[in-house]
Amino acid sequence: MLNYFAYGSNMSVSRLSARVQITRLLGVGTLSRHVLRWHKRSKDRSAKCDAFFTGNPENRVFGVLYQIDDSQKSRLDRAEGLGHGYLVKAERIESNNEIVHAVLYVATPEFIDESLKPYDWYKDHVLLGAREHGLPNHYVKRIEAVHAIPDPDAERADRERSIHAARPRRTE
Repeated sequence: MLNYFAYGSNMSVSRLSARVQITRLLGVGTLSRHVLRWHKRSKDRSAKCDAFFTGNPENRVFGVLYQIDDSQKSRLDRAEGLGHGYLVKAERIESNNEIVHAVLYVATPEFIDESLKPYDWYKDHVLLGAREHGLPNHYVKRIEAVHAIPDPDAERADRERSIHAARPRRTE
């Protein structure tokens, strides 16, 4: 089994379930010494999330810990763009006063572009996931404050939004 820390669009159960089979939801976690940035250049030329390393122990990225079968790792790698803007990194995630060893995907330096904005549907994935898992209100408000832009590809935007209509959301 693989412990996976999702901090962007994959926090949403609907979004992640459309990509890989989830074995188990482990709960909310925090990654210290990192901040959430919206600066990873995607192949669609919009911004995606990055857990950006600062080294400052006061910085935290909130996210969701999932357990997936090792057989799903290659599907997750493809969905995350491993080798094409993201690299996989093992980190210690705090969850329920315990440390969980998990992998996450972080932007490679050559794919960081501070001038980009996320598409509104992508921000919606992140925001829905944050709310779905009850991330702290101050953190949700920071996500809400992110300026997003409409996707010029309306078909892609509709397809992305339909993910949430097709799958029930966690209500606990």
